[in-house]
Amino acid sequence: MFALVDCNNFYASCERVFNPKLIGKPIAILSNNDGCVISRSNEAKSLGIPMGAPAFKYDSVFKKHNVHVFSSNFPLYGDMSSRVMSILSSYTPNIEIYSIDEAFLEFRGFDNYDLEEYGKEMQNKILKWTGIPVSIGFAPTKALAKVANRISKKFDKKTKGVYAIESKEKREKALKWLKIEDVWGIGFKHSERLKSYNINRAYDFIKLPDKWVRNQMSVVGLRLKKELEGQSVLSLEEHRSPKKAIATTRSFEKNLTKFEDLKERVSTFSILCSEKLRIQKSSCNSIYVFVKSNKHQKGKLQYRNGTVITLPFASNSNITISKYAVEGLKKIYKKNIEYKKAGVIVMGLIPTNSSQLNLFEKENPRYKSLMKTLDFIAKKEGANKIRLASQDLKRIWKMKQTRLTKRYTTELNEIISLK
Repeated sequence: MFALVDCNNFYASCERVFNPKLIGKPIAILSNNDGCVISRSNEAKSLGIPMGAPAFKYDSVFKKHNVHVFSSNFPLYGDMSSRVMSILSSYTPNIEIYSIDEAFLEFRGFDNYDLEEYGKEMQNKILKWTGIPVSIGFAPTKALAKVANRISKKFDKKTKGVYAIESKEKREKALKWLKIEDVWGIGFKHSERLKSYNINRAYDFIKLPDKWVRNQMSVVGLRLKKELEGQSVLSLEEHRSPKKAIATTRSFEKNLTKFEDLKERVSTFSILCSEKLRIQKSSCNSIYVFVKSNKHQKGKLQYRNGTVITLPFASNSNITISKYAVEGLKKIYKKNIEYKKAGVIVMGLIPTNSSQLNLFEKENPRYKSLMKTLDFIAKKEGANKIRLASQDLKRIWKMKQTRLTKRYTTELNEIISLK
């Protein structure tokens, strides 16, 4: 049996752990630079505040309904997530951390267990030890565990946040209830096409011929169909595959117009990508650099552009990647534009130890040992201790976070205090 454990309104729940007065109050969490809503409590959802709502457009709604609005506090959320996942790993070694607030678990040899009671034990322990409420769905497959989890949330007064699909009757009843657009793995495009064939529920989907599903939705769609039929074909990904691309993109606190300011940002983003590459022991073969103006500013000249730079050799060096990213910026930069966002994406990733040698051009061999030294210093002393000359040595870039709460669990100077 599989279980999907999902933290309820995770970011909002993290804020409530350290400020219990927020329990029962509407909460909205904003994205980087306080741009748009990325998480809502149930109370905020009931007010009609949608995901992705631009904060400036909904400011009057926030004030009218006394919505508590917070900047995203990722150090806190990441630490709380680690605590939840640590508790889950004590119940089974077979765990796939699916996202910051979700995990799949596989239970082998639990045939004689009352899974719903076992789930309630897990639920109570997580709530007691971390303060985070979770919903749990049990089923014979990962896709059905997703369905069970949705039911545990939708009918929480009856399920108490835990639901198990253990029989054919329960499975069919769940699939007849579940809308096709809500099936895990079926995106908007496929759901619209399926609905055009009068396939409106998950149960309608599993009645389709295998050959038709494979032709229309590839082997991925066929695997999903088998999963919904109760055949487990998707195993746990206990060790995530290395990423195929790594991105660092940011909206600026204020618009930038000068090339030197953009250059500093792009250089910094490149270095962040380089550090992520080294963590997963990868190197990149190409870099995509883009810039955007502020589309919300009416009457201003609008501009967006990007370019791909192919490296002469695979690299994960701060120096090399920053150099070529800045070259890319030079190609797309235009004067008299107010830029609101820029980004760097490193692509064509390969394992560093399998990089091919270039007979005509090669990277400075000293960069490899230099990067090891930089990573060692960063780990020991903290980030931003040593920078490239292309970065602003006096400036530590900070996002716009005017509603940021304290990092209660990761910063000694910000731990909770009792009066």
